[in-house]
Amino acid sequence: MRITKVDHWLVRMPFTEDILWGSGRRIGTTRLVCRIETDAGIVGWGETISLIANVPAVFADIVAPLAIGYQVSDVERLHRHVLGAGFYHHKRAAVMAIAALEMAMWDALGKQAKLPLYALWGGKWRQDVEAAAYLFTNEPKGLTERLQRFLDRGYETFKVKIGFDEHTDIILAEAARKVIGSHPLRLDVNGAWHPGTAKRQLEKLRPFDPAYVEQPLELDDLAGHAALVANSPVPIALDESAYTLADVGNIVRASAADVVLLDPHEAGGLWQTIKAAAICEAVGIPVTLHSGAELALSQSAYIHLAASIPNLSLAVDTERAYLGGDISPNPPVLTGGRFAIPEEPGLGVDIDVDMLERYKVDAIAGAYLDTSRKNWFPIKPAY
Repeated sequence: MRITKVDHWLVRMPFTEDILWGSGRRIGTTRLVCRIETDAGIVGWGETISLIANVPAVFADIVAPLAIGYQVSDVERLHRHVLGAGFYHHKRAAVMAIAALEMAMWDALGKQAKLPLYALWGGKWRQDVEAAAYLFTNEPKGLTERLQRFLDRGYETFKVKIGFDEHTDIILAEAARKVIGSHPLRLDVNGAWHPGTAKRQLEKLRPFDPAYVEQPLELDDLAGHAALVANSPVPIALDESAYTLADVGNIVRASAADVVLLDPHEAGGLWQTIKAAAICEAVGIPVTLHSGAELALSQSAYIHLAASIPNLSLAVDTERAYLGGDISPNPPVLTGGRFAIPEEPGLGVDIDVDMLERYKVDAIAGAYLDTSRKNWFPIKPAY
C-alpha cells in the first residue's frame, strides 16, 4: 500500500484560558494535521505540534514530496530519508514535520491490518491510561482553585509549572501540596535555574516530596543534570533535553535523568518514541509523555503508546482540559483522570474536515513571549 497524495492543514485551537509558563503566555495550540491517500483507497491521518514556522515549511517542502510513492509501512525509512535530505544537521528543525506524516502512515497501516495501533506494537500492556492534571499559573490562589477542580474530577497526579522566579517556586509547590495531599506532585522548571540555584531550590522543595522536578537546567547541560541526579534525593526528569533518539541515548550514557519525558512529535514519530522508551527500559528508567495540547489524533496516538510500552508507567501529561474544541466527532475522553484505550483500527478517531477548515490559520501565534509584558522575553537560565 503506497502513498499517492498528501494534504495538510495548519490549525489553531483556542484555549479556554491563557496558560503561563517559563517561556511566556500561550493562547491556544497550533497543530499541523495531514491526510494521506493510498493506492488501496485507505486514508490515514496524522498530527504534530507546530510551535515555530519551520514545521509547516519543512513538511510542505520536504516531507510531503518525499512521501509520495512510499509504502505506508516504511516509517523508519521515511524518517531517515528526511534526515538524509540535509536535516541530519538540523534534526530539531525536522522532527515535528516528520511526525505528522509518520503518524498518518501508522493510521493507514492499522486500518489495512484492521488492528488498533497498540496491537502492532506488542499488544495491550495496561487496561487504561492515567493522565496528569496540568497547572499553568504563577498565582497561589489561582493554583489552589484550579487544583481543587482537577481533584474533584478524579485526577490523581498533578503537574505544576514553576520557573517564574525563585520565591514563587516554593510558594506554588507549598500551595499545591496543601491541596492535593499525598498525591504525586510534579514540578516543571522549563530550564529556568542556574546550577547553583538548582541545588538550593531542590533542597527547599524537598519537604514537599516532588515525584520529580522537570528540566531544572538549560536543555544542553547534561553534565549539570547528571550532578543533580547523583547528589539530590529529589528525582530529576528531562524533557526539552530528550527530543531525539540520540538525545535519549546521551541522557542514559550520562546518567542525567531519573525520569524521561518523551514526545513523538519531538522525536520524529511514534516508532522513534518506542525505540527511545526501550533505551530507557533497558536501564530501569520510567518514561512518560510530554504534552503540547494534543488534538484528537495525537491524543489517541499517546494512548496507544502508553497502552503498549511497559515502562511508560507514569501518568501522561495532558492539556486537554484547556482545549476550546477539537477536530474530531469522537476524540478520546478523559473520565476520572483516565483515558480508555481505543479499539478501532489505526488511531481509532475520525476527522471532521469542516472543523479543520473552521480552525485553519496561515501563521503560528501565541506559543512564546507574552504580549502583556512589553519587551520581555525568556532567558535560559534565568535565575
